[in-house]
Amino acid sequence: MFSPFSINFESPTQWHGDLPVTSRYTAGIALERFFIALRDEGKILGIRCSRCSKTYVPPTLFCPQCLTELQEFVDVGLHGEIYTYTISYRNLDGSLSNAPQVIAFIKIADGGIIHKIEGIPPHQVFIGMKVAAVLKPTAERSGSILDICAFKPFG
Repeated sequence: MFSPFSINFESPTQWHGDLPVTSRYTAGIALERFFIALRDEGKILGIRCSRCSKTYVPPTLFCPQCLTELQEFVDVGLHGEIYTYTISYRNLDGSLSNAPQVIAFIKIADGGIIHKIEGIPPHQVFIGMKVAAVLKPTAERSGSILDICAFKPFG
């Protein structure tokens, strides 16, 4: 039986070989349902607060405005509008990219998603631009935000 009094705190301990990981991080109840709907149904889900009538994307279990427990998932569609954006000239590793990338906060319902904007030159992107999610084919989706390839202008 393990006893905290049997640990020698005077000398450092180390692990040799592979570290066995027996658990995985979970997105939580609300985000798990969001990612499953994105993967299986090609839908973006929000969650609606019956008390203050706000709909949050991505979903959360409690309303940040009135702290009501949230349970009403709703399909908010695949469209949104650019709330703010930046143009990046670097790759994720910090190296210079071959072409600039637009990363935007896309407002959907009373929340939004940060994602890439494609299909338009960076200098033509503007705040308020209507965009639509472009999803991977169903067979290629894995249940992550990357099931959305990018957002592209529409309308």
